[in-house]
Amino acid sequence: MVKLLKDNEFLKFIKDGDKLLVGGFGMSGTPLTLIDGLAASSKKELTVVSNNLGEVDKGLGKLLNKNILKKAIGSYFTTNRDAVKAWSEGELEIELIPQGTLAEAVRCGGAGIGGFYTKTAVGTKLAEGKEEKVIDGERYILEKGIKGDVSLIKAHKADRIGNLVYDHTGRNFNPVMATASKIVIAEVDEIVENGSLLPTEIVTPHIYVDYIVMSKYVKKGGVFVETV
Repeated sequence: MVKLLKDNEFLKFIKDGDKLLVGGFGMSGTPLTLIDGLAASSKKELTVVSNNLGEVDKGLGKLLNKNILKKAIGSYFTTNRDAVKAWSEGELEIELIPQGTLAEAVRCGGAGIGGFYTKTAVGTKLAEGKEEKVIDGERYILEKGIKGDVSLIKAHKADRIGNLVYDHTGRNFNPVMATASKIVIAEVDEIVENGSLLPTEIVTPHIYVDYIVMSKYVKKGGVFVETV
């Protein structure tokens, strides 16, 4: 069985300077309970790989305001004006990666693939310093696979051995990020008995999941509300 952690017990698996892969797209599929625990900790110099940095003082935005982050790698940081401000003032390093490239880079990291060639970003500033190759007369750049020290992901349900299912668009980046770190911690809304989940609905097999934390949030009227 996968181990169920209490409160902020998961923090012992995160070290200063670690690279964290964090699921979510906007606020959907974001492990808000895990982020809250991290924001209340004394961790520092963390690198976060995520589609965006939440919103102002919401989700990953809380880590930004606590000066826990050293660097952010992702696609849509303009959804949080605090991220743009921190970058412009030299308080946060940002590495921009096109969204599809980000998803594929994490998938490659989890699959043991060193990198891949893509046409996306060829000829732009995002391609500067990257290896370029001509294939069938067209230009491609090499993007390296992304791996993390710890993945913080959000699922809807888990059974007691750690198989995961997701809630609609909450699936987003979470499944690939569950494959690409040394330690995977999943925040879930509900834990069900083994055999309750249909094999066809399981997206992330338990072999990828190390620990589970119960979520303290519920969605009401399209907004995530803390319950305890």
